[in-house]
Amino acid sequence: MTNKKNFWLILVIFSLVGQVAWVVENMYFNVFIYEMFNASAEQISLMVALSAVSATLTTLFMGALSDKLGKRKVFMAGGYIAWGITILAFSLIRKDIIGGFFGLSSAVTSVCITLVIIMDVVMTFFGSTANDAAFNAWLTDETDSSNRGKAEGVNAMMPLVAILVVFGGFMSFDLSIQSSWTLIFAILGVLVIIIGVLGFFLIEEKTQKVSENSNYFANIFYGFRPKVIKENKMLYFCLIAFAVFGISIQIFMPYLILYYTESLKMDNYVLIMAPAIILASVFTLFYGRVYDKFKFEKSVFPALLTLILGYVLLYFFRNTALVFIGSLLMMCGYLAGMAVFGAVIRDNTPPKKAGMFQGLRIFAQVLIPGIIGPFIGAGVLKNAEQIINNDGTTSFIPNENIFLSALIVAVILVVLLIFLFYFKKKKEIKK
Repeated sequence: MTNKKNFWLILVIFSLVGQVAWVVENMYFNVFIYEMFNASAEQISLMVALSAVSATLTTLFMGALSDKLGKRKVFMAGGYIAWGITILAFSLIRKDIIGGFFGLSSAVTSVCITLVIIMDVVMTFFGSTANDAAFNAWLTDETDSSNRGKAEGVNAMMPLVAILVVFGGFMSFDLSIQSSWTLIFAILGVLVIIIGVLGFFLIEEKTQKVSENSNYFANIFYGFRPKVIKENKMLYFCLIAFAVFGISIQIFMPYLILYYTESLKMDNYVLIMAPAIILASVFTLFYGRVYDKFKFEKSVFPALLTLILGYVLLYFFRNTALVFIGSLLMMCGYLAGMAVFGAVIRDNTPPKKAGMFQGLRIFAQVLIPGIIGPFIGAGVLKNAEQIINNDGTTSFIPNENIFLSALIVAVILVVLLIFLFYFKKKKEIKK
């Protein structure tokens, strides 16, 4: 096991920088193709869905490969370097470069959107190999029931810290001009590469191969075997609940920044959101300890109710103060929920099988929510208000109905959890 000092350093820098990269992809790639190429809600939904498929398949195959080889370090460090290189490639997707290279004029916008979607899939492959498969398996290997909630609390708050870093960094950029995006991709790509290089020096490779993990193709589908499902019912129950939770989040998340800027006209949304992000990060850090003390059944409902209250405020109000409070509650519930689900899934993951189950985790966390959530969001926004751009094209304006749809799914999850816990206790009493 990695020494304590190095463990927390690796956890923080790999988790934070990885989440910064994911935040830019999940929240700002949509803004990128919207601002630069006037992408539609359907095109944004397609990009999110294909990225989700790429993340899931990558984690499934590369997680099993990591277990077979008994290695985490090379996949984490080498993966971050390759991830950074693909991020740098986005700085070349510009109308002037693509149009000049292919000799295109009218079709250049469509070609650029297509290239962004394709490169997003490629980038996701390397990012998921390094972060979703290797890093998460490493984190499971290096923690146990005594400190998993604390570690997961730190890990789960990183998306909010990453949002704060990204929001703060993006304040100095005009996102309506191409040169800003070129510099953003250059900075982010170099940062991710640096973390990958540091990983080769910081990570102690002590994971040993287990003989039963040697069959690569059997390992890939290990988590889908009926026998494995029967032996780990709680794990699969948690994965299903996690998928429903993720659907609720992904209904609104791809359109969140656009909602702030285009619908609410909050040009200063960074200054408004920053305090909310800081408070939510602190809340999430301590909420991991709530899980350690009270476990899943007593820690999941407060997180979900906080999320739901945030949705209610965001749906009904447009006032800046109430939007701030709603956003704060939404983010607290979101990150606390991520911490709780992440910890309970790790607690129920069979020993020495962490890599094999990372694919299933991503299946629940990314694939199902990444396809169903944005699809629902795009459907809700199908008849949204349209504006005409200077070049004659049209763009949609996200509205508050994305939060109503997310609220409905979250309520369904609460009801399902209540019934499932009731029947579980009833079964335990009979025993």
